[in-house]
Amino acid sequence: MKTIAVRKQMTIHPEVMDVLNEQIGMEMHASASYLAMASWCDQRELLNSKSFFYKQAEEEREHAMKIFEFINDAGGAARSPEVHNVNNDFESLREIFERSLEQEINVTQSIYKCFKKARSVDDFASEMFLQWFVNEQVEEEDTMRSILDVFDLMEGMPLKMIDERLPKE
Repeated sequence: MKTIAVRKQMTIHPEVMDVLNEQIGMEMHASASYLAMASWCDQRELLNSKSFFYKQAEEEREHAMKIFEFINDAGGAARSPEVHNVNNDFESLREIFERSLEQEINVTQSIYKCFKKARSVDDFASEMFLQWFVNEQVEEEDTMRSILDVFDLMEGMPLKMIDERLPKE
C-alpha cells in the first residue's frame, strides 16, 4: 500500500499567511536596501557604517527567514519573494540613515498590520509569534534615531569623524 504524505491541517489562518508572505518580501527588500547602503559606504571607506549596514542586511534576512519558517511550520505555504526597485544611489551618509529610519518605520507599520490581522481572526499562535517583531522594531527605530542624533550633534564635522562615532553593529 502506497502512502501519500499529506500536510496536516493548517494552524495558521490563510489571511495571516498572506500578510506574513508580504512581510517576507518587505524584509528581503530591506535586506537588499541595506546591502546597497553598505556598498555605498564601503566605496567611501566609511568603515563603521559599512559594517553596520552589512549587519543590518543580514539581520533583515534573518527576520524574513524566521517568518518563512514559521509559516511552513504552521502548515502554511511560505513564498520566496522577488525583490525589485532597490535604490543604489545616495547623496550622503545622512540621507542613508534617514532612509533607514523611514524603512524601519514602514516595516514597523507592516508588522502592526500583520499583528492586527492575526488578532482579528483569532490566530493566537501568529499573534504570539509577531510579538517578538513588535519589540524588535522598537529597538530598530530607536537605533536609527540615535544615529541621526549623532549627525545633529556633530554637524559640520568631517564625514570620517562622524563615521567613527557610529556603531559598527
